[in-house]
Amino acid sequence: MDTQRRELAARFVELHREGCFLLPNAWDAGSARVLESAGFPAVATTSAGVAFSLGRPDHDYADEESAGDRVDRTTMIRRIGEIAAEVRIPVSADLEDGFGEAPATVAETISMTLAAGAAGGNIEDFTGDRSHPLYEPELSADRIRAAREAVDASGEPFVLVGRTDVLLTGGPLDEAVRRANAFLAAGADCAFVPGAADADTIGTLVREIDGPLNVVMGLTGAALSLADLRDLGVRRVTVGGSIARAMYAHLLGAAKELKDRGTFSYAEHQITQTDLNELFRRVPESRRTPESRRRSESRRMLR
Repeated sequence: MDTQRRELAARFVELHREGCFLLPNAWDAGSARVLESAGFPAVATTSAGVAFSLGRPDHDYADEESAGDRVDRTTMIRRIGEIAAEVRIPVSADLEDGFGEAPATVAETISMTLAAGAAGGNIEDFTGDRSHPLYEPELSADRIRAAREAVDASGEPFVLVGRTDVLLTGGPLDEAVRRANAFLAAGADCAFVPGAADADTIGTLVREIDGPLNVVMGLTGAALSLADLRDLGVRRVTVGGSIARAMYAHLLGAAKELKDRGTFSYAEHQITQTDLNELFRRVPESRRTPESRRRSESRRMLR
């Protein structure tokens, strides 16, 4: 990890010390650059969004997947590296289950993620096996422990997140708490419990989990705001694949309009070519034109 990436990673670690921050999820370099331009302090990746961008389904139960459906580790790490290389803010990686059951495989995945330039990453306990949807508690903790050892061996700053999918697979809240605390005890820096979307559930998690909590919003259109989540004591908030799904909803709507009606009203909501060029162009401040500075200032005022 170079000096600049190390500084970004250290900054990302500090974000988890206190307060509450929003960590939106990108799926490619372009979406990450857009989120960066909006002023977020860091971005995360979304494995769902990456999969959709490649024309693949998200990691799901094995009996609902065809051979070759799942995005492989090499492809996912390559995309994470592409995103990290294009933004000047920390990147946290969605690493699903670490791309294998064995703790050694998880450790290898973490090492690859560090080499790709990420400042953090999630390891989840979802197996993809409908008969046993979660790795056994002891194995799940061992997987987090192996990930921690890989981080420590690197000597680099890195936020390790232990994610439990208990609620997403229909399990009880107390089991989610037990697993989250076991992950923290095994070396995770932050616990992540997707599926918690109401104030009572989230409040219980904050009180009973012995460390920072990440929740994901945007999955159900829940009414809780970032301010509400901050008041509940949540440390960080992600949005999973919801931005990507919203983008694909617009794409599908445009496709249907073109095919069914032969009209072009979808284009009324596009970003201009000039504005996108300006957003993606890396121009030193000394070479920026007055018009370029004006457009940049306009974007900042709209945040």
